[in-house]
Amino acid sequence: MDMKENKKKPASWPGLLMLIILLPILTPLLLCLGIVYLIATILIYLTVWLVWNTRDIRLLYVYSNSPNWQEHIEKEILPNLPERKVVLNWSERSQWKNLSLAKIVFYHFGGGYREYNPMAVIFRPFRRAKVFRFYEPLKDFKHGKPEALLKIETEFFRTLKM
Repeated sequence: MDMKENKKKPASWPGLLMLIILLPILTPLLLCLGIVYLIATILIYLTVWLVWNTRDIRLLYVYSNSPNWQEHIEKEILPNLPERKVVLNWSERSQWKNLSLAKIVFYHFGGGYREYNPMAVIFRPFRRAKVFRFYEPLKDFKHGKPEALLKIETEFFRTLKM
């Protein structure tokens, strides 16, 4: 390996100058975005606790009609979920109501940018939600490695019983 490859490039002066100029503008903007996100999170929690938890709904489960996991989910997971739950099928998202609580919860906790399907969100009053992302374990399971799926399913069902 060449010595030149090991050395880090020094910061460019124009880039550093631009950062120094933009920092006073970006800091309040990022702070405001953080506050808005925090308020949205608090409102979502309060709404879920008041609307779902008072009706004994503690679970949002999201999956899709993917041939990689649909059969496993519909045979092994869905039948073992509590009677009172909210289930969304990502493949049928065009039929979701525009401003449903389930959709808001999914986008907030799922993020929609990484391993958001299949996933579960368990809510317990006055505690943080527990998010389970099944994408990677199901992918491993498909390739003959069931350990991660067994582990996440065990933890998921144990948490549901709490």
